[in-house]
Amino acid sequence: MHEYPITEQIIKIAEKHCREAEADRVKKVKLVIGDYSGYVGDSVHMYFDLISEGTLCEGADVEIQHVKPKLQCPKCGEQFEKKLLSFACPRCGTDGGPTDIGKEFYIESIEVE
Repeated sequence: MHEYPITEQIIKIAEKHCREAEADRVKKVKLVIGDYSGYVGDSVHMYFDLISEGTLCEGADVEIQHVKPKLQCPKCGEQFEKKLLSFACPRCGTDGGPTDIGKEFYIESIEVE
């Protein structure tokens, strides 16, 4: 349910961009959502369709790029996706630690027409 207020903000930002560009409507909104961001892309998409009714965003496409989380090896610096039941670096075998990769949540672009 916390996707609802963030989706409202996305629509407000897209509408502002549309007005500033003196365009008629928002055509597409591209989002980047990390798997560990705390937001569910499908929910954002569903709320976007609902909330955008009657706005400049009504009918706009929502494209979501998902970012998988990565670990970083403290020994060799390799960044890698965690394998099931293992934190081992594929290059040197040392256990990797968390990074901010996979926590992203932002608007990549807004297309208007």
